[in-house]
Amino acid sequence: KYLAPLCLLLCLGATAHAGSIGETAGKDLFELTTDQQFLLPFLGHFALVAGLYIWLTWERQTALRKGEIKPAAFVNANADPERSKRVARNLSNQFELPVFALFAAAIIYQSGRIEAIDIAAAWLFLIGRLIHTGVQTLTTNVPLRGLVFLINFVAVVILMGRVAQGVFL
Repeated sequence: KYLAPLCLLLCLGATAHAGSIGETAGKDLFELTTDQQFLLPFLGHFALVAGLYIWLTWERQTALRKGEIKPAAFVNANADPERSKRVARNLSNQFELPVFALFAAAIIYQSGRIEAIDIAAAWLFLIGRLIHTGVQTLTTNVPLRGLVFLINFVAVVILMGRVAQGVFL
């Protein structure tokens, strides 16, 4: 029951502690370059998505083993049992609003003008995604999920605002 969420947390923890590729492994967050501080939350988001794929596979395989669902049922969308349905929906959410965050991150990174507000918004985005994932997959509290979504929305608005600032000002 708790193995898949634990794997997800371990994936995220490994990303958070790995630093970045190469010579900065083992340094703390404030010893990373500006580029690394900015990109690390987006790598964390990738780890979240990878963890969700693992969790969803685990939930579906468990449902199949228990006979809760037949393999043919997965041909149709929303055929998942309740446990895996919430994980599947959250995984789908990772390719909605986050697309704009990733677009903004690519533009900001390419500009070579990453500022503290960009780094803060990137981390706010990741924190919001993690909280949103927890609320959506582990509870049925839709009003809370809506409030938590605002964290992500604010982060993406900041990132897209910085893109607009760079393009038009």
